[in-house]
Parts: sequence; C-alpha cells; structure tokens
Amino acid sequence: MTEAVWHDVECGSYAADLPLWEELAGSPRRDVLDLGCGTGRVAVRLARRGHRVTALDREPAFLEEAARRAHAHGVEVGTVAADARSFELGRRFDLVLAPMQLVQLFEGSGERLAMLSAAAAHLRPGGLFAGALMELEDEPVGEAYVPPVPDMREVDGWVYSSRPVGLRPVDGGAAISLDRVRTTVAPGGERTSSSSQIRLELVSSDAFEEEAAAAGLVPAGRRFIAPTDDHVGSVVVLASAPGAGA
Repeated sequence: MTEAVWHDVECGSYAADLPLWEELAGSPRRDVLDLGCGTGRVAVRLARRGHRVTALDREPAFLEEAARRAHAHGVEVGTVAADARSFELGRRFDLVLAPMQLVQLFEGSGERLAMLSAAAAHLRPGGLFAGALMELEDEPVGEAYVPPVPDMREVDGWVYSSRPVGLRPVDGGAAISLDRVRTTVAPGGERTSSSSQIRLELVSSDAFEEEAAAAGLVPAGRRFIAPTDDHVGSVVVLASAPGAGA
C-alpha cells in the first residue's frame, strides 16, 4: 500500500475541483466513470452524493483503498483495474471524468486520442466527458522555481513527506518534470529518502478540444478551476457524445 500512501500525500488533499465534478454530475442519480481514480478522492465524493460511480485505475492498490473508503462511508464504488487508453467495460455512462493531471500524464496526441476514443465509446448519447488540464505554461521553471512546503501525512506512526525540489522543462519543452524527494520516517526514527519524477505534458485547451473532436466528441465549452495556495489552476475541457440528452 506504500504507493497508495504516496498518492494520498501528493494528491489526496486537493479539493478545489470537487464542486465542479458535483455540478457536472448534477441530479438525479447518474452513472459516472472516474478515470485515473487513484484512492477514490473524486469517486467516493460522488458516490456519497448518490451517484453510481465506477472507478478505473491501473494500480490495484489504489482501487482497494478506494473501495475501502467507500465502504467506510456506507456507499459503493465499482472498481476496474484497466488502462484509461484501452478499457472495454461493456456499458455506458452519463459522465466520464479525467480529473487532476491524468490527461497530461499521457505522452503525445496518440495516447490522449486513445483515451478519448475509449471514453467516447462508453458515453451514452448526449453524455459528457470532462478532462482537466493543469495550467502549467506560465509556471516558473528551472532556477526561477520556488518550491512549496512539503506535503506530509502520518499513517500508523509512520511519517511520509514529499518535498517538491524542481520544475524543469523536458522533451524540448513539450513537457515539464516535477521532481520530488520522498522521505519516510519510521516510528523508531529511522529515515529513508528517494527521488520521484512526474512528467506532465504541456497540452493547450485548443489542441485537446481538437483531439476530442477527432475521437467523435462534440466540444461543449470549458470550465475553470481557480488556483489555490498549494495548487495551480486548471481548465476543464468539456465534450459531449452525439445524440439526445442523457
């Protein structure tokens, strides 16, 4: 479960986007697919609002934790271990979400198009896809980068700290790498550290809308998530499946 803990440390506290996902899900009860669900940050929230939620991720440990948290809240979240670029679930949804940085973890337009095509194939006519793009273009990089304070969490006496140490352009400026130092302090005081890098591709909203259209979706506007003291803002690109309203 160590990777699930690190996911929580680095992503679990983010909540600025949750009101938007709730608004898009709306009412009455909807069928929602959460791509790259992690430990259930969004999926459990929507399930607690009464929606039928399926959570998809490649990491079984994340899915186990998402299901455990749903159960702890007295709700049910279906879990699927699959790749967001190639899943086949045999059912359709009213809303497919790609929150936080998922879209920018893919490398190149081909991988994003594969994800969008899979999402489109799982939307009911008139159903909605929503994908977040972190606004990274104007972020200071290299020597201009000023790291925020570390993200920390204590679990069963163990202290986990993830400290951002750099933001640097990679792949000729097509992406940036967020470099972190992860430190674990055991209950007895033993300390271990390791490095972590996350590659985030720089994708414009216009380009992503064009990719959604190539996947057979119809552009349906954009929404904005304001930055917080600890997180950059995001643009959420909306696209609908052709057909009558869900």
